[in-house]
Amino acid sequence: MLFRILKCTTPLLSSNTSLYRAFSLSTSFLAVSAMTSSAGPSLRTRLNEYKPTELRADLSHLTAGDKQALVKLADASDLLSSAYYQQIWAGAPRLRQELTANADRSEEAKDSLRLFELLRGPWDRSRENQPFVAGVGAKPPTANVYPEDMTKDEFSTWVAELSAEDAQRARGFYDAVQRSSNGTLELVRYADAYRTHLGPAAQLMEEAAALVSDASFAEFLRARATAFGSNQYVDSEVAWLKINHASALEAAIGPYETYEDELFSAKAFFESMVHVRDFEASKELAKFASSLEFVEARLPIPAEYRNTKLVAPPIVVVNQVYAGGDTAVPMTAAYNLPNDEHAIERAGSKLTLIRNVQEGKMQSVLRPIALCVLGANDLCDVTFDAFFTHVLLHEVAHSNGPHRTVGAGHTVRSQLQELHSAFEEAKADIAALFAARLLVDQRVIDDITMRQFYTTYLVSAFRSIRFGLAEAHGLGQAMQLSYLLEAGGFVYDSGTRTFAVDFNKIDQAVSDLTRDIMLIQGDGDKQRAVEFRNKYGVVAPAVAQALEGLKHVPIDIAPIWVDIEDLRNANV
Repeated sequence: MLFRILKCTTPLLSSNTSLYRAFSLSTSFLAVSAMTSSAGPSLRTRLNEYKPTELRADLSHLTAGDKQALVKLADASDLLSSAYYQQIWAGAPRLRQELTANADRSEEAKDSLRLFELLRGPWDRSRENQPFVAGVGAKPPTANVYPEDMTKDEFSTWVAELSAEDAQRARGFYDAVQRSSNGTLELVRYADAYRTHLGPAAQLMEEAAALVSDASFAEFLRARATAFGSNQYVDSEVAWLKINHASALEAAIGPYETYEDELFSAKAFFESMVHVRDFEASKELAKFASSLEFVEARLPIPAEYRNTKLVAPPIVVVNQVYAGGDTAVPMTAAYNLPNDEHAIERAGSKLTLIRNVQEGKMQSVLRPIALCVLGANDLCDVTFDAFFTHVLLHEVAHSNGPHRTVGAGHTVRSQLQELHSAFEEAKADIAALFAARLLVDQRVIDDITMRQFYTTYLVSAFRSIRFGLAEAHGLGQAMQLSYLLEAGGFVYDSGTRTFAVDFNKIDQAVSDLTRDIMLIQGDGDKQRAVEFRNKYGVVAPAVAQALEGLKHVPIDIAPIWVDIEDLRNANV
């Protein structure tokens, strides 16, 4: 017990108009940005929750052109950061400009800028989006992709009067909704709204395409550059899915995730992740793609809820060398893209696992948490392989289960709206555990035990909840942990203040939770989703107590892009 306490308490070795006006552009930097919110901890305390971590990749096999292209893609990523800040809040670009201009005035001023860039805005995601810059108001659920004063009823009434094509755009990924000069709502293509940033980014991507060694990767870059001007993204998504398995470089560049649209979870935000492929690791994981239909056929749901249009996703393992745009901490460890249902129905999806990010999380976050929440006898069951493989299965599981409602055929996203992201992340998490049991029993996975899967998942639940319940992964994980504790799959020992897996109950609890989430999705029943969220999307007292003991454990890692810095300094 003393060993656990010491480990847990010792620092580790290893057009948003009203908010925009409230910020007051005339207010001096010292009065605004060098002050933290009176309700929260200091800037330095917040920064210390993210461990600076050098993220590297093996560049030795890259051509000179590939290395030059990496620098251009990093520069394009910086431009997408500017586009993202314009999307997230009308006041963000100006605030970022002021923080940058004044960063040399003091250490606190530098910390303000570092935290702003790390969290991609002036709100602390791990603290329910509490603002950490004085003078900044609450994070608007509209972001800046809708007018801040727009209501859901106003939006619905307006959409009902649009043509079928424009109504689809209004509910779609790639058009902002703005208020015209006469006060009515209007559609503005992303290509027009963010032209200042997308034009130069497209030029850099064209230049990178002329340098890279793989023709298919070059084709994607050109197609995406074209999409930045045309606002038509499906063809470039298909080009991304066709990047050859022999390409040394990988990148996800464009508008993808909808988490920041807290009104409808509909509008995509710009981001960029630039990678170098890990060829050996990618070969080892190819076997998992073929398991998709095997798992789908055995899901604990009626046949009509199953996904009959599955396309086995290619699986790519990469190491990340740069990021921009919608890439706030906690860092993405893997992704299954595209999200656009039209692109998925046309060409499927691709699963990308980011190995160096996962290794950083395991070393700096997961292992220290295990020391705090598990009994000594269970620590040996927390393994990197179980963590890495569950993340893989999580991304594969995004393809499983219903993506459209049974009968009506609406997208699940359109029916669950702002709750869609949390339920989709919870679905992928728990369905991944369900799949792990099937694949271990079939010996597709023969080097990881279910004891390791379940125990590692239990520890990772605390990791994800620390992201905050305002974040989709955090809320999704809170719902899972509360459900599994209620079902007895996980148990808490109040005497030792540790958690454990009940191996007699966990299989059934995982199956039941997989069923319950997928039925809510397949029915498109938002009321049931709200009731489920209200019941399970909470932090139980025992969990809250455990989280208090994790204050000296980093919430996540903060990336240091060493390779790109070296390439830039070398003027490749």
